[in-house]
Amino acid sequence: MNLTEFFRDFHSNTLAASGNQSWFETEGAAVVGRVFYRVFAGGEYRYSLLFSDAMDSTFSDGQRSYVNQALGDWEILSARVGVTARAETEGFDEPSEWRTLTFDGAPRKSVAPGESFATDPVVLRAEKDAYLCMETTVRGARVPCHPETLLPSFVKTKDGWTRSANTLFAGMVGCDRPVKLRVAYLGDSITQGSGTRNNAYEHWNAVLSEALGRRYAFWNLGLGCARASDAATGGGWLRKVRENDLAVVCMGVNDLMQLHSAEAIMRSLQTIVRRLREAGVRVLLQTIPPFNYPEGLRERWLTVNDWIRSTLAGEADALFDVVSVLSESPERPYMARYGGHPDGAGCAAWAAALKPALSALIDRTVASRR
Repeated sequence: MNLTEFFRDFHSNTLAASGNQSWFETEGAAVVGRVFYRVFAGGEYRYSLLFSDAMDSTFSDGQRSYVNQALGDWEILSARVGVTARAETEGFDEPSEWRTLTFDGAPRKSVAPGESFATDPVVLRAEKDAYLCMETTVRGARVPCHPETLLPSFVKTKDGWTRSANTLFAGMVGCDRPVKLRVAYLGDSITQGSGTRNNAYEHWNAVLSEALGRRYAFWNLGLGCARASDAATGGGWLRKVRENDLAVVCMGVNDLMQLHSAEAIMRSLQTIVRRLREAGVRVLLQTIPPFNYPEGLRERWLTVNDWIRSTLAGEADALFDVVSVLSESPERPYMARYGGHPDGAGCAAWAAALKPALSALIDRTVASRR
């Protein structure tokens, strides 16, 4: 299926974050892996899964994988999908029925460097909070993966299924259910959900999306270690955001930790907002969250956040200042009350505070399209 058709008909039906952070080697063998995604809206729909060869963001120090890095030289030998009621990080129930996934009618796929592609549609019935199990058999020198995943993910060994992130992840669990609006969350590990429990779906945007309801589709594009400078390159990661109607942007922590200057961070954030707005995407911009910044970064964090409030907010459609929700106190706003990666309590507080602003922007966006 071509990507124009995919993005026209399909949108995310899970609140899980899933993207390419790094890669693994199969050393000539075939690796069988399974990843479980919790279903957001139940019903019988056509599903199509999106994949990409390129890295969405820079992982760690960038020595192994970096933004827009093309891999190539790997293949999907087979793929199938099923639905199950239980999936945990330590085990799962076997799907009662499987659907074979094909690629333009073929049961296997050789992946070109930098290529993005989607499976042919299959019909699945999945109730809300059931799990979609994706099983892939892959082989290659460098296969993309998501090492910081919060999802149940396993590889098959001689001893059975073993917990591992060294398997292929879908960039989107696409579904063709009717929705009023497509919302993307662009961010780093905080948006991905780090700091919350594995497979708990208690990260701030999951809680927020549940509160906003199933009239809309939500795509979590948060990735650990990601930087605003990564998204500002305009590569595949930002292109995915541009396929939505509205984007909630929360970035900058890793740019600070990588010692980017205040001016460089401002340029990156401004580029993101402008490129999204040029694509017709409404933008709700957030300030950079507190992260227990060391003394040398505190002034830089304050400078960038003051600029976001005073200047960049004027280029976005809405601004939400997350600092007052997550900071330890007005006297020490750079210190994180709920941890640098907010825990479940912090994410619940964040979602409750953000909901009125996002709900209002969603309503305005929907009204403008009538």
